[in-house]
Amino acid sequence: MVTAGPVPGSRSGNGATYPWGVKEFWIYTAMRVGLFVGAFCIVFGLWFLIADSVNLLLVIVIAFLVSGLASYVLLERQRNAFALRVEDRAGRISKKYDDMRSKEDED
Repeated sequence: MVTAGPVPGSRSGNGATYPWGVKEFWIYTAMRVGLFVGAFCIVFGLWFLIADSVNLLLVIVIAFLVSGLASYVLLERQRNAFALRVEDRAGRISKKYDDMRSKEDED
């Protein structure tokens, strides 16, 4: 894993870097939004071809469900990368907390 020093102005001194530290989050989020927009356009277009009027609320709900199912299947790799990043960060924070507690117990 490549880590750089902390970003100037950030309060974290543990090597967590922004924007690289949240890269997986933004990639996954952008892909989820893209899937939703694509599903919305497809559902809206099909609905408009079939009927003259479009119920926008139902189109949004159907697009939300379709994009959710599609992201579960298609975005597994990005979701796992994001989960590994979160797990790694939680492990570092937990280790740092345990080190601080053990150091405090010694004093």
